[in-house]
Amino acid sequence: MPVGPAKMPLFDHLSELRRRLTIIVVCILVTAVVIYAATPTLIQLLIDPIREFIPNNGQLYITTALGGFTLRFKVSMFFAVIVCCPIIIFQTLGFFMPALRPNEQRWVVPTVTALVFLFFFGMVFCYLVILNATFGWMLDQTTDFGAIFANAEDYINIIMLLELGFGAAFELPLVIFYLSIFHVVPYKTFREGWRGIYVGLLAGSAVVTPDASPVTMFLMFGAVVILYEISLFVARRVLIARDGKASLKWTREEYEEHKLED
Repeated sequence: MPVGPAKMPLFDHLSELRRRLTIIVVCILVTAVVIYAATPTLIQLLIDPIREFIPNNGQLYITTALGGFTLRFKVSMFFAVIVCCPIIIFQTLGFFMPALRPNEQRWVVPTVTALVFLFFFGMVFCYLVILNATFGWMLDQTTDFGAIFANAEDYINIIMLLELGFGAAFELPLVIFYLSIFHVVPYKTFREGWRGIYVGLLAGSAVVTPDASPVTMFLMFGAVVILYEISLFVARRVLIARDGKASLKWTREEYEEHKLED
């Protein structure tokens, strides 16, 4: 990985940032152009979990002259970002690595691995579990009084937003883990304040889900609560192994004192 020197003039840092952003943007655009030809197949892939809820044998409708192009462009960009994830991470790390201390750099590879895994795990979970349940509930609210018109842009936009929302929400364990082991928020605060945190997770689930569906909200809430508890379990094991069982009750000040003693 090409990494610049740790100390550079401000304008050199800005030039380095611009260079890396240019590489990322160009890669995404080139990939999107290549993927564009395959977007009809990719759209069919996206709607496959909800096909049973689309009238007329899964037929989507476009209502404007530019609707087809706009939709295909959005889908190609969506998949281009996913395909280019390694390049995006590679360039981002190349920019920030010089600012990390040697003992911090050893966390980079496992952190990035966990970050990528959790994001794609969230997307796969959404695709296999959430989409069918969510669209089933939403469309069921209409069938008693009206016919459903399957607008292609509306359907695909909701699917992509749900996928991104769950991918982002599944990063929560990584955030909780690092806040705990570095005592930015002490472990005992997370453990003792679980009621308030659960309420916050429920509110966050309502905000992140784009469809205002209680089914989606509670499915996401259940998933993130499980991930939250897993992250605290792992953080607990790391803290005990590193600092002893007493560290589970340390405050931020006690952690700083322990670091100074070492």
